[in-house]
Amino acid sequence: MQYGVEIGGRLQQVVVERVRGGFAVRVGARQWIVDATPVAPDTLSLVVREVPGDTDGPVRSALEGGHSHEVTIVRAQPGGSLVVSVGPVPLAVSLFGGRSWRRAEEGRSDGGPQRITAPMPGRIVRVLVEPGAAVQARQPILVIEAMKMENELRAPAAGTVVELHAHEGQLVDAGALLAVVGQA
Repeated sequence: MQYGVEIGGRLQQVVVERVRGGFAVRVGARQWIVDATPVAPDTLSLVVREVPGDTDGPVRSALEGGHSHEVTIVRAQPGGSLVVSVGPVPLAVSLFGGRSWRRAEEGRSDGGPQRITAPMPGRIVRVLVEPGAAVQARQPILVIEAMKMENELRAPAAGTVVELHAHEGQLVDAGALLAVVGQA
């Protein structure tokens, strides 16, 4: 399965395939073998081994060594952006293509207003829209700075900015309501 993954404004093509009870993950010319085990809701233990040399080499050579990481995945806002914490480090991530990250109990969107919330504690650096503004799907709404990284929060779907609860310089907690976009 092929995905587009955006982290910190940088888009990468990622290819994921099942192999021998795990996954082969390729980004550009680099490839890893990943064993994933759920350890809690939204949390995985990943053992990651880089495949040395060319990506066509035997998988067995990659099974030596490896590094373990605890990864927690939380939906930051409806429509796709995630907060992926690798150990204590949170990263704002958007996923395109393949299957979207969705818990079974969340079901499908009813087309109603979509809440944009802070994915992590931080400071609002820029507000890019006004209440009543028409926005396109994936259009940046505001920029939040957390852990010395700026992350754009985007409209989950085309619509109108119904509510705006953020202003530049504001400190926000994780989960704080920042804006509401009514779908077109």
